[in-house]
Amino acid sequence: MFALVFGAVRTRAAQVLTILVLTALTAAVAAAGPWYGFAAVGKAADAYLDAAPPSQRTVTVTNRVDTRGDPVGALRQFAEQVRAGLPAGVGPGLTGISAAINLQIGPSGANIDLDFRDEFCQRVRLDGACPAAAREVALSHDAARGLGVSTGDELTVLTPSSPEPLRLTVVGLYARSEPTGTYWSSRLFRSATGPDPMFTVAATFEHPHLRSPTVAYDVVLPNALLRGDGGFDLGAALVTSDRLLGQSQLRLSSQATPLHQAIVRDRGTILDGISAAGAQLLVLTWFALGLAGWYTLRDRRADAALLKLRGVSRFGRLRLALGQHLVPLAAGALVGAPLGYLVAWALAGPVPVAVDRQTALAWSALAVGAVLAGGLLVLAAVEATVLGRPVSALLQRVASGRGAWRPALVDVVLLAIAAAALYQVRSAGTGDGLGRAGLAMVALAVGLIAARLLNRLADRGGAAALRAGRLRAGLTALRISRSPGSDRLFVLVVVAVALFVTAAGGWAAESAGRTARSGAELGASRVLTVGAANRTVLLNAVRTADPGGRAAMAVVRNRTDTAAILEVDTARLGAVAAWRSEYGPVTDLPEAVAAASLTPLPLVTGDRLTMTARREGDAAVALTLHLQHEATGQPVTVGFGALRAGDQTVTVPVSGCTPAPGCRLVRWELTQPPTKDGRLRPAPPGSAVVVRALGQDTPVLDGATLGDIIRWRVGTVGASVDLVAAGGTLRLTADDNATEVDRVGTEVWASDRLLPMPALLAGPVPDRWRDDEALLVGYGEMAPVQVIGNVSALPALGGSGLLVDLDTTRRLAGAADPGGQFQVWLAPDAGPGIVDALTAAGLTVTDDIDVADHAARLGTQGPAVLVRFELLAGVAALLLAAAAVAVAATVDRRALAEQLAALRLQGLPRRVAVSTGWAGTAALILAGLAGGVLAALLAVDVTGRTVPPFTDGWAVLAPPGPLDPKATALAVATALAVLVLTGRLALQPLMTSLRDGEAGR
Repeated sequence: MFALVFGAVRTRAAQVLTILVLTALTAAVAAAGPWYGFAAVGKAADAYLDAAPPSQRTVTVTNRVDTRGDPVGALRQFAEQVRAGLPAGVGPGLTGISAAINLQIGPSGANIDLDFRDEFCQRVRLDGACPAAAREVALSHDAARGLGVSTGDELTVLTPSSPEPLRLTVVGLYARSEPTGTYWSSRLFRSATGPDPMFTVAATFEHPHLRSPTVAYDVVLPNALLRGDGGFDLGAALVTSDRLLGQSQLRLSSQATPLHQAIVRDRGTILDGISAAGAQLLVLTWFALGLAGWYTLRDRRADAALLKLRGVSRFGRLRLALGQHLVPLAAGALVGAPLGYLVAWALAGPVPVAVDRQTALAWSALAVGAVLAGGLLVLAAVEATVLGRPVSALLQRVASGRGAWRPALVDVVLLAIAAAALYQVRSAGTGDGLGRAGLAMVALAVGLIAARLLNRLADRGGAAALRAGRLRAGLTALRISRSPGSDRLFVLVVVAVALFVTAAGGWAAESAGRTARSGAELGASRVLTVGAANRTVLLNAVRTADPGGRAAMAVVRNRTDTAAILEVDTARLGAVAAWRSEYGPVTDLPEAVAAASLTPLPLVTGDRLTMTARREGDAAVALTLHLQHEATGQPVTVGFGALRAGDQTVTVPVSGCTPAPGCRLVRWELTQPPTKDGRLRPAPPGSAVVVRALGQDTPVLDGATLGDIIRWRVGTVGASVDLVAAGGTLRLTADDNATEVDRVGTEVWASDRLLPMPALLAGPVPDRWRDDEALLVGYGEMAPVQVIGNVSALPALGGSGLLVDLDTTRRLAGAADPGGQFQVWLAPDAGPGIVDALTAAGLTVTDDIDVADHAARLGTQGPAVLVRFELLAGVAALLLAAAAVAVAATVDRRALAEQLAALRLQGLPRRVAVSTGWAGTAALILAGLAGGVLAALLAVDVTGRTVPPFTDGWAVLAPPGPLDPKATALAVATALAVLVLTGRLALQPLMTSLRDGEAGR
């Protein structure tokens, strides 16, 4: 038996090779699918974890405790409780203590947090010593500058709850080593608006005033738990822990659940989509194998008849027939499986998780087994259709027409299945596996219906053409209509072309969608995240590095309790930002800001200031002028001291306004003279100072400026200073109506911008604006806002937020910079030296990303992974169709040669014979190509197919169409070239013999 099998294999090498190629191709895709899917799942999870903010990777548990004078013991007990309640496998965490205190600094003191935290000294860069003993503290450089203290100074804490004074000694100044890392993600140990916390040791909290602090336990979740390895449900585990810890009055907070859910959801999208695409290709392969087996069956009918004459049983004949197929099927699987593994490794890399690696290998083996077993069953079914026929029927050259109702019945059943599947798709949507199979269902229905129409048209049209004397058209049409299996070949071509064209168009459309999203999320073609001391430094550095204003733009991404805010240098917005029509006209905000801008006040550039003023009233008052350096943003305080009654001219030294460009005026402060401890209190009600002039070598404030009310504004908190600007003077009067319980203001601000501040708004109006005035907090004083345009989206912010002018916000905030994420946006044509220029100007670049990098990062998400695999499956489907075309053309070649030779003897011109030889295959290919394109277009409309949505739900911009026009056209041309080339190569021997006049041989 084995000798017979291998003899048959050697005899029919072309047929065997065809089945081997089909099997190898499908086995490669089948083996690649699971490995590619699990590798892509791992890469997608890593991308999510890399891009996730630290707050999404941590769990924090807090509680307010009574330490009873033993903070170390209380913290140890708290940590043990937390560790017992957290999910298993989270690992060790960090403990900390925090308490709010009030320092005796300034008119009303200074509120600041006093904290202890594990590993503090290892997580900062210290200028000085690390706190080691009770009541030793470390301050950040910014906090020390704002409070006016330095290393070695002693700070006194207001302790109304304890008679024992608390004095702290500053032993060092710190700067965070990794300010964006997980260590500093806890809100308890960083300040959003006030000064940075001061850090100390746990023993400091033994003081009676600090016996009720907030204790915290922070732990960074392992990647395995965030990914959900082994099916771990992090969300459910955190809910259980929260419930358990809540019984002890401990509060758990974490933003890790959305990250975990996004990873799990992306995992499902990738694996389900690849499974659906792989199953779809597997069915198509079985169909192609069955078609190849049916075409090559004609040559095996004589063998079956001979075996039947020799008395071989039906089972023996089936075993011999299947043996001929088992050899190429097994060889194809052995060749295809390693090839698919290599392709998957090249496309997606290794599977990073051991459990997934084992699962991928198991599913790959199962998929290859399904190809092998299914192919064998299909070929067995094909063989079974002839094994039971009588010898006379097996020896006929032309198949019997008996049983023609069976193909029709099969078509009806397939159409019913397609209709049911499409109904389910329309009902359930296109997100699941069945929905992704909707395209194949539409293509199948189009192919079946079109095949019937094509056969009917070819039959009648061919006869009519022959009667009319059009031999070429008539013979070609009749060949199509009367060639057994041409209708099934046509259906296969239609489905394969539809899958390939849609996959190619969808891949290009998804790529375009990712690129558009990347540009919208970044805001520019390239974005640098930078470190700078404040907004002034950022703005000055960018303008220094790019004086022309065409290559770079300073940007701050900020978040207040009102809205997400994007602050941009509006003068450069049109030249640098990647502006879209969804954002409205790019000129709206710059024009509004320019209209609200005033001529800048002169800068203070010298080392002395002279003020001419008059003090009114009996109470002693002091006047202080606050400046800010225009390059460094450092505050400069100019105190004119206690003013005597009546007119006077006071000259005081100024330190800090050099080098150039100098200092701008920020605000006046009207107070009582400083106390012995340096504290400033609000001026007594009714006391007043009239400023007549302020100058250096040249005037800074003349009468026209002092008397212009639009140049000055008062504070918005408490009972503000009464302000009169008229007659060339500026009069500051302490409010006469304030009571002892009122918060009395002391400040009058200089204005370079008219308020309200212009802004573009995306999305709904913030909740607090609906019943109140449109105000922004967090910029020193509450700033009124005028929305000049409501748009559907804004760069970097998406569908919700405010776009405002950076120079306006920095002037509003003064030296009290509110922080935020500092960025520099670069134009597409920014020169290669721009980063070096920014660094030389004082910025530290911490991240550099462009649209291509961001799109590549998004390319690890499920939709992008899926369309790439669908494209791979589409290419395989096209090659399957091409192989089937080659089989059909090769098998029909001998019969066609004999027919054309007979017609040539009857006078058929050689030219007509040659054209008829290739026209049938060409017509079938062109008709199948047209049907496939039509099926693709119908599938998009019928199934509602779109570009797969982003797994994280981002939907700010309208997605592109699911069939990118250029890619679709290129795919159609590629399919045409592949099918035509295959058909031409298969028919080349026939064409050569016809041209040489040897068709009869």
